[in-house]
Amino acid sequence: MRDKQGIPLLQMFAQCALHGATLEAAQSCIIWDAAIHQASRSVDLEVSFSYPIPPDQVAAIQQSICLAYGLQAATLRQPQPAAQPTPELVPEPVPAPVPASAEPVVDAGARDDIPLPEEPPEEAFPQEPCWEELPPEPVGGVDAPPIPNTPADVFAQTEALRQAAMKKAMANRPSMPVKKKGQLKPVVGMILGKSIRTKPIPMSEVRLDLRRVTVTGKVFGIDHRELKKRNAWVIRFYVTDNTNSVTVSKFMENRAAKPILEGIKKGMYVTVEGKLGLYNGDLELSPFAIAEAEAPPARKDRAEEKRVELHLHTRFSKMDALTEVKDAVKRAISWGHKAIAITDHGIAQAFPDAASAAGDKIKVIYGVEGYFVNDVDDRVVVHGDCPLSIDTEIVCFDIETTGLSRKRDVITEIGAVVLKNGEVVDQYNTFVNPARPIPRNIVELTGITDSMVADAPSQEEALNAFLDWVGDRPLAAHNAEFDMGFLAEGCARMGRPFTNPSIDTLILAQNLLPDLGKYKLDIVAEHLKLPAFNHHRACDDAAMVGYMLMPFRRMLGDLGVERIDQINGKMLQLRSAVKRRQKPGHVILLAKNQSGLRNLYKLISLSHLEHFHRFPIMPKSLINENREGLIVGSACAAGELFKAILDHKDWRELRRIASWYDFLEIQPICNNFFLLDKGTIVDEEGLRDLNRTIVKLAKELNKPVCATGDVHFLDPEQEQFRHILLNASGFSDADKSLPIYFKTTDEMLDEFAYLGAEDCRKVVIDNPNHIAKMCDVIPPLPKGLFAPKLENSAEELERLVYEKAHRLYGDELPKIVQDRIDLELPGIIQRKYDVIYMSAQKLVADSMEHGYLVGSRGSVGSSIVAFLSGITEVNSLPPHYRCPNCRYSDFDTDIEKYGCGADLPDKICPHCGTPMDKDGFNIPFETFLGYGGTKVPDIDLNFSGEYQAKAHQHTFELFGESHVFKAGTVGTVAEQTAYGYVLKYLEERNLTVSEAEKARLAAGCTNVKRTTGQHPGGMVVIPADKEIYDFCPVQHPADDPHSDIITTHFEYHSMEDNLLKLDMLGHDDPTMIKMLQDLTGVDPQKIHLDDKDTMSIFCSSKVLGFENDPVLGPTGSCGIPEFGTSFTRGMLIDTQPKNFDTLLRLSGFSHGTDVWLGNAKDLILSGTASVTEAIGCRDDIMLYLISMGVDELRSFKFMEAVRKGVIHKGKSWPDGIVEEMQEHNIPEWYIESCRKIKYLFPKAHAVAYVTMAFRIAWFKVHRPLAFYAAYFSIRAKAVDATCMCLGMDVCKAKMAEIKAKDKVSDVEDKMYTTLEMCYEFYLRGFTFGKMDLYQSVAKDFIMVEEKKMLIPPFVSIPGLGEAAAESIVEQRQGREFISVEELVDACPKVSKAHVEQLRHMGALDDLPDTSQLTLF
Repeated sequence: MRDKQGIPLLQMFAQCALHGATLEAAQSCIIWDAAIHQASRSVDLEVSFSYPIPPDQVAAIQQSICLAYGLQAATLRQPQPAAQPTPELVPEPVPAPVPASAEPVVDAGARDDIPLPEEPPEEAFPQEPCWEELPPEPVGGVDAPPIPNTPADVFAQTEALRQAAMKKAMANRPSMPVKKKGQLKPVVGMILGKSIRTKPIPMSEVRLDLRRVTVTGKVFGIDHRELKKRNAWVIRFYVTDNTNSVTVSKFMENRAAKPILEGIKKGMYVTVEGKLGLYNGDLELSPFAIAEAEAPPARKDRAEEKRVELHLHTRFSKMDALTEVKDAVKRAISWGHKAIAITDHGIAQAFPDAASAAGDKIKVIYGVEGYFVNDVDDRVVVHGDCPLSIDTEIVCFDIETTGLSRKRDVITEIGAVVLKNGEVVDQYNTFVNPARPIPRNIVELTGITDSMVADAPSQEEALNAFLDWVGDRPLAAHNAEFDMGFLAEGCARMGRPFTNPSIDTLILAQNLLPDLGKYKLDIVAEHLKLPAFNHHRACDDAAMVGYMLMPFRRMLGDLGVERIDQINGKMLQLRSAVKRRQKPGHVILLAKNQSGLRNLYKLISLSHLEHFHRFPIMPKSLINENREGLIVGSACAAGELFKAILDHKDWRELRRIASWYDFLEIQPICNNFFLLDKGTIVDEEGLRDLNRTIVKLAKELNKPVCATGDVHFLDPEQEQFRHILLNASGFSDADKSLPIYFKTTDEMLDEFAYLGAEDCRKVVIDNPNHIAKMCDVIPPLPKGLFAPKLENSAEELERLVYEKAHRLYGDELPKIVQDRIDLELPGIIQRKYDVIYMSAQKLVADSMEHGYLVGSRGSVGSSIVAFLSGITEVNSLPPHYRCPNCRYSDFDTDIEKYGCGADLPDKICPHCGTPMDKDGFNIPFETFLGYGGTKVPDIDLNFSGEYQAKAHQHTFELFGESHVFKAGTVGTVAEQTAYGYVLKYLEERNLTVSEAEKARLAAGCTNVKRTTGQHPGGMVVIPADKEIYDFCPVQHPADDPHSDIITTHFEYHSMEDNLLKLDMLGHDDPTMIKMLQDLTGVDPQKIHLDDKDTMSIFCSSKVLGFENDPVLGPTGSCGIPEFGTSFTRGMLIDTQPKNFDTLLRLSGFSHGTDVWLGNAKDLILSGTASVTEAIGCRDDIMLYLISMGVDELRSFKFMEAVRKGVIHKGKSWPDGIVEEMQEHNIPEWYIESCRKIKYLFPKAHAVAYVTMAFRIAWFKVHRPLAFYAAYFSIRAKAVDATCMCLGMDVCKAKMAEIKAKDKVSDVEDKMYTTLEMCYEFYLRGFTFGKMDLYQSVAKDFIMVEEKKMLIPPFVSIPGLGEAAAESIVEQRQGREFISVEELVDACPKVSKAHVEQLRHMGALDDLPDTSQLTLF
């Protein structure tokens, strides 16, 4: 290549790792020409440096380039002037293979002043032949080009190759039709360019030296940026083929960019051809051509008869699974499966989403993989049937062996005694020849040597002789599972039946001696004061077992045990009083019917509330108590049965364990490869044998065996995301391959073919379908609304509505008022929503009685019933007048001219001469309860933060402690967190990938559950005749067993159509209003919303006594809710609001997403639309479309689609709506504005917020000292008297210090906001008094009106918390401190640093340090 301007070396090779002088040298280096040799993986660069560079530094730069880019050689040449290439050799300008500098993607604001580079036409680039016609690459021989020696040679060779390629490409190129000027000839499938000319390669093979490539993949991210001043776009999107990912980026004029802006959608597949380049060290692809590509064929289940997956984890299995539940359900539907089970680890949070995705197309089986502890019979005392007296003859025995494995090791000694009626009456002892050397460690442990066993009987001889001596008598041993296991294994080898019952004295000791703690044979013997013995010799150990049974027999007799077969039952009673910590295993629980689902919810709840120890544990005893309606499965390798098989438990014990389960589970052997890694199992055939054992057990017990996949992600390529999650959780084996994806029927049939055709079909198809048929179709939440009962709620609501309506509008209500009540009230009562209204009304009334206003949130203000019953102050009727005296009303107003009642001109009542009230905000009811009023009300309220806890307590009093729960939330992995996981994973493995690939990996890890929490104000109420288990489980937030808060297990939004949810947030505005009323005596509800002086501060600060301040700007809205941030103050400057309706629209603009920036702001500033015409709130759309003649229902549905961002996300517009809007003369800018919106604010919410804000603004204008006292006491989020209260200069200096910082902390940002208010406070002529030890209070700033002064509180001292401040106030009561020493003694939470700051603030003036008297 040749670049006339030159390219900085570190721009082209940004990944080079350089330091010190070598880095400085590289920074001064400019590349003028470059030749890339793909075959030899080398580069030749013609460069110049801005100063002489020593050879060692040049060599270091060359080496760094090779290391960073995997090159064999890199040569930096600095030619002399005479050696410069001749002009004849300079080709026509062509795009450089390093486009990074030509088309950087930067912030739009930063690029607007850069000229748009001209993009050469496609024909200017050397075209390669279509991939079907590509000639083979020359390899060596005469076709290989000569090695160039000079820069001129380098360029000549490159140019010759380019020209040859162009000739060949042009010769094979099909003729193209001539396109007339302005004609846009559509090409099917093409989004950019005319055609794709080269064959796609895997993205894993994309390298900088390829120059021009074609790739095909899925679009997984879009990040286009508009450059408005240049009328251009930086189009940017990310594509992956799962081998790697590529960033596609191009700088384009608006017209050229439009096909990409409209054509590229997330999730689609595209083929992109373009040139590669570097940007900030990362490869990017600048496209020549983009075509929509066919998605690769989805995996299908082609089997005629389908399986059912009974073990599937979703993203709610904490940091373990990635399956999106809706995708899994849809996949099962598309595969033709009849059912699918959801079995997350210990939780049920995916159930609502599963039900929503399933509809009536598939049966969802609701289940859980519980954390299981067998607290019942995991290690029973008596094995086998033994209805004999406890005084019967019992053979107490012990064996010594060559090791611990009954499969690999053998017996070396057998010792036994016979116990009868509490006495030893016989004994038996023999060595056994192991026919192998005894390991050294065993010799040291037992004292048994090879010579001692050399002449002993063989294994078979000794075992037969011993068992013949035993006969049918019961056996007893300490840790009998070990000893009995060796006997059973030996009998199995000989083919001898072995059915003797056994007693385990270890388990007996654990239950009879619960406080002992350790239960080794010698420890128990010492505790029972038995004689010393030679431990680890069979004869002595056996005798000691016999002696132990003597006191145990007496204890059992005291418990009423007479027969051996009564022991186990009595042990259960003893064990229930003893809690033992065990490592939990797994168990599958599936809900068979509604009763089972309720029991499942109860088990999940109790496991979280009463049995949580790192995991929510389900004890077997608890499952037994709540087993009705549940199907119990044996689970995976962590299940009790599988572990028993691995532990080589005898067949009788395996049968006993398996008998408890309703079905047994087997999984593909790849799921258990970890057993090979650990050496537990030798080979894959051993893994298959484990499954064969389970199948054999099931046949004997006549139980079904089900093959499951233990699904943790949907498709094989998602496994890498799980590796990253496991690594983030600290697993050392995070990278172990575990392909636990959702498998088809044929894949599972292939997996289990080793079982034989008949058994394979049963475990894969028949049995899982049989289990599915056993399960009813059940909803995870009962259908319908289950509101609590409030006595006479319907009558009370109707009474409240009509009392206020008549009080405001007269005895005979105006038709518009009566019609609106008739629209709302009957449906509310008919659908039982009256309880929801009255619940909110009672909470609001209680708050008002305590002196705190309540602000409504959301769209509840859209309901006239909510207004008339006292829930909200927002009147949703059209703008109107009403007389407070004679109750005359006038609704004949110009709505087009006056957007709300507050903006109506003043008017005198024509009947009685009284000034009329002005009200009404024209909000449709449909934005609250939907079209037809069928949506369940969601009433959100803002209580004072000071009163919120009392509001919550009042809810408990209304409905009962056991029927009110905090609304639960689920915290998932956010995008930024996932990106951190990816970086950690890559850094720990020293891996380097593109930024696009990092983004893909991060995207794959998002939305996985990390924790749970509680909604800050949400309360869920259960009807008195129901239990919470009828709806969902419950738990502690964040699984904190020490919390006294209980939350719903389901995320609260999933239950809002079924249960009463009250959203009661704590908010500063009602608290501030209360303080302002207390300080001034002014009733905030009587403040007029058209006060001219108050309205003026949203345009100018003149009324505040200053104008156009260089720090605060032209407006006076600093410190006013909704309008105090730099963003909203900028909106005020742009719009210059003169009325209340404009403030409402600005609130909508600021709270919406993509409503103001890039949308309404541009329309307003360009003159395309006025503030009143631009879309600000969701209600605007519905009302405007109806006013233009669009059908009401269509208008409502379109409003809903826009406000939820459905249109913006690229989903389909309602059928024909665009054409319909065009027919009704809706302007194109309006339609385009709708397209951009992601979220729209409800107008009722804006009215409530702005009303509260306007009242606070009124105090700022008319009662300023009270305003600042309330602001600094309540609303300021960072307070520091040392920089606030020491004068304007100190305040300005601190502001300048913060502003000068490159990176500002959150605390500093909040402090700056507070200092802005301090600056304004000083600017208006107010001041702070010194802190006073006897006048200052703990938390609030005190007004001294006559001095225009505020006295700061003690908490304004940095680091002095509320508790310390309260202690000062408490200790000063009725006393005067005589010294600082006395103050510190009385208030120990006040530190030396606090004392110094108090002294600095003047609070300790004239107070001596100590209480000692000075005589001189």
